[in-house]
Amino acid sequence: MKIEKIETFCVALPTRRSFGVSGGAVAVAGQPSLRVLVKVSAEGAHGWGEATPIPAWTYETAESIVTTIDRYLAPAIIGRPAWDLDGVTAAFDRAVNRGFSIGAPLAKSAVDVALHDLLGRAAGVPLGVMWGQRRRETIDLGWIVSGRSPGEVAQSVAEGRDLGFRAFKVKIGLGPEGAEVVEAVRLHAGDEAALWVDANQGYTVRSAITMARRLEDLGVTAFEQPLPANDIAGLRRLRDASPIPVALDESLRHPSDLATFVRLDAVDVAIAKVQRTGGLTLSRRLCALAEDCGVALMGSGLTDSDLGLAASLHLFSAFGVDTPVDLNGRQFIESPYAGPTVEIRDGTARVPDAPGLGVEVDERTVRDLAVDVL
Repeated sequence: MKIEKIETFCVALPTRRSFGVSGGAVAVAGQPSLRVLVKVSAEGAHGWGEATPIPAWTYETAESIVTTIDRYLAPAIIGRPAWDLDGVTAAFDRAVNRGFSIGAPLAKSAVDVALHDLLGRAAGVPLGVMWGQRRRETIDLGWIVSGRSPGEVAQSVAEGRDLGFRAFKVKIGLGPEGAEVVEAVRLHAGDEAALWVDANQGYTVRSAITMARRLEDLGVTAFEQPLPANDIAGLRRLRDASPIPVALDESLRHPSDLATFVRLDAVDVAIAKVQRTGGLTLSRRLCALAEDCGVALMGSGLTDSDLGLAASLHLFSAFGVDTPVDLNGRQFIESPYAGPTVEIRDGTARVPDAPGLGVEVDERTVRDLAVDVL
């Protein structure tokens, strides 16, 4: 099958509740959340992918993702065999080259995931079967707590517990209130709940070491990305001094980044995140490298709608991720374009069994939700 057409749709999805990270807002209640959906067609088959523009987290916007795909990525691969995922990755690197990051990872991820969906649908099998790698049928999810006041924390934890969640991830930033928020989560979640924190690069080495020592007493299982992504020396110092495992997210944009941290003995846990690493092709390489090097794997997402949620579940299932993961899209946004889709019950997601990603997309709804961001 040759790739014939690539279409982008920037859709405005309903926002359920507000959500922020140390860099700023991710979702704002009462305002639509923009996602870029991509449809790839090849000789009667098609597949869908998704990009999640979060300028507070990375440099790509809805506008840049649409223009990057339409004007650079799509022309680079039209006419190529749809199965040649390695060749597509190389063509993407030529069209938008790597700098310190891999170059437009969110845009590249949307097309890469759509190609995976297309291939799975054409073969009539889910992605894990196509890969020959499906170790888990379910993945446990974590409920995200980003509140700051004791009342906000108590309400958020209670809501998650009522929905059956038994694990909680806490967003913290630079400041003394971070540990107090985690203390409040532990108080309301109970001693048995799994608990980890994510600083989204908000700390210095000195403040991160201080925070890690406080977090140890609260039974926190991992300290995610406390330092700037490129502070390799600082992360090594922190790993040596931290009493809890340090997990890397934004630092691992490409498998070669993980190789560097492994060589320098500067990583405890690698976070698998489909969009950050430019799609499933490079994400599988990163996960395989972590596994071969004895580096623990955790999973995360980017407040994806259901297409991104499904892609992550297939990846985490393939590598047997057995700790709770941060796939929080359903907590903050709705996916009205999705028909039969991912099933989540009591904080556990079932890895889809249908062909491709296992999410049926209503294209009419996609077109109704589409907005012109240019």
